[in-house]
This record gives sequence, C-alpha cells and structure tokens, in this order.
Amino acid sequence: METLLGLDYQTWWFLVVGGVFSGYAILDGFDFGAGAWHLFFRKEQSRRVAMNAVGPVWDGNEVWLVIGGGALFAGFPIAYASLLSAMYTPFMLFLFFIIFRAVSIEFRGKEDMKWWRKTWDIVYSFSSIMLGFLLGVVLGNVLIGIPIDANHNYNGDALLSFLNPYSILMGLTSLSLFMSHGAIYLLLKTEGKLYDRLVVLQKYAMAAFIITFGLTSLYTLAYQPHLSDKLMEMPASLILPVLVVLSIANIPRLTHKKKFLQAFLFSSLCISFMLVLCALEAYPNLLISSISPENNIDIYNAASSLKSLKIMMIIVAIGGPLVLGYTYFVYKTFRGKVKIDETSY
Repeated sequence: METLLGLDYQTWWFLVVGGVFSGYAILDGFDFGAGAWHLFFRKEQSRRVAMNAVGPVWDGNEVWLVIGGGALFAGFPIAYASLLSAMYTPFMLFLFFIIFRAVSIEFRGKEDMKWWRKTWDIVYSFSSIMLGFLLGVVLGNVLIGIPIDANHNYNGDALLSFLNPYSILMGLTSLSLFMSHGAIYLLLKTEGKLYDRLVVLQKYAMAAFIITFGLTSLYTLAYQPHLSDKLMEMPASLILPVLVVLSIANIPRLTHKKKFLQAFLFSSLCISFMLVLCALEAYPNLLISSISPENNIDIYNAASSLKSLKIMMIIVAIGGPLVLGYTYFVYKTFRGKVKIDETSY
C-alpha cells in the first residue's frame, strides 16, 4: 500500500474531508448562530446591525460546504451516495432552509414595509435555527449507525427515521453551541445596547450548551458504548475529551473578562476538538451499519482509485492555501465594528 508521510492516501483524504467540514462548522456555525438570535433583537437598528455583521461573509462561509461535499464525492463516492440516500429528508430540509435563509438576507432590505421585513426576519431566524439543528441530527445518525445493507444501500424509512433520541440531543447540542459561537462573533462586531444584550444572551446559550453536551455525553456512554471503545483501546487519545472540556471551560472565563476574540478562538477549538473526537471514534469507518458491522462503509471499500486520490491530493495542495488565503483576506477586510450606511442590508 502506497503512503505519503507514513499515512495511506485513503487516510489522508479522510483528514482532508474532516478538515473541510470542520472549517465549515466553525465558519457557517457562527452565522447560523447569529441568525438564530435575530428575533431576540427588538429594534430595527439592532437587527440590521446583526445582519450586516454576517452580511459580507456568510456566502463565503458556504463555499466550505460545497468544497466538503465535493471532497466527499471525489474521495469516497460510495459513502457519498449512501449518506445522501439515507439522510435524504434532512438534506432536502437543509437545502430548503439554506436557500430561504439566503433569500431572506437579500430580500429583507428591498422594501420598507414593516410586514415585509418582519416576514423575512422570521424566515431568516427560523432557517438559521433549523440549519444548526439539522447539522447535529445528521452527525448523530452517522455516529450511532444507519441501516445499510450488504450492497451499501439504505434499508430504512426515509421520512422520519433520522429523528431518534440521540440525533435530537446532538441537534440541540449543535444548535446551542452555534448560538453561543454566533453571539461571541456578534459581540466582536457590535456596541451599545445590542452589545449589552448579547452579553446576556451568550451566557444563556453557553449554559444550554453545557447542559445538552453533558446529557449527550451521558447518553453516549450509557447507550452507545461503541463510540468510546476507540478511546479505551488507545489511552493517549483520552487527551481529546480533556481538550474539549478545557476549551468549553475557557469560553465563559474569557467572555466574563470580555476577551471576546480569544473566546471566539476557544469556541472554534471546541467545535474542532469535538469533530476530531467524532472522527477518531468512527475511523476507519465513514458510515456505520446498524444492520451488521460487515456492511460498514470505510475509507477503503468506499474510496476512489489510488490514482484519483493522488491527483486530487495535488489539487488540494494547490487549492487549499488559496481558499485559506481568500478567507483570511475577507475577514481582515471586514474586521471591526459594524457601521450602518446606505449600502447596508
């Protein structure tokens, strides 16, 4: 088996896909969270400021989703096909809400009628809430297993089977984390009464996240023991849960000191460490079959040809720095507090 720096190409591509989706969760996670708070802001000026805080960056954040989906399809086409078949309903809902969220951002400021703006405010906030929730639901289903048969075909109810206690808990955990993450981002971009209100709202979101994270962790240990087997087999990997807990603990400490940039970095680390922990628990599996372990889809039986993986790694080596550079440029360009003018949303 050919390797690159000691790792086979399938593992490298697993890391690429995981890295891209982690970037997406961090970047689109905060603007989902910011949007979820939208109806909590009573004044028109506050809502405009909050929307303009994410206005220059939200569409660029979604590029990471496109790249992640493309990377999964290119590297592991069998896993891509099985996942979309199994999670057809939540993915269609996700697509529906992400479209209407984008439309609401662009349409809200086109008319001055109160009912018009109120309608798009509701669409924007509800869509953001559902997007944050659905991401956790999909992750929860991937972790506990999906009914996949020996031919890697989905063999379950396509309508509501994705709603189970574990996936709902994961959905609430991801939503509360994104709302805390989004509130911290807005604290970096706002001032005045809106800033003061966000200080309080962020504390509520962080408390909700700690509670849901604790419940999800207990549920995992009690009812999904296969997710902790890998940690028990490799004692060194226990550092990951410790890093997750430390990053969570640092968020309220830093927000209390009003060090919001550092708090945002630790919130991003929290998302990253949690996803790394999920990836470690699943590896080398991409999709776990709830029917039989023999039906699992892993990085080897789902991978593209070795030649394809090699060529795509070259593309990643070229394109990766370009995407990171573009992202850095956008955030540096639009840094600082939001100022409303005639060009604002």
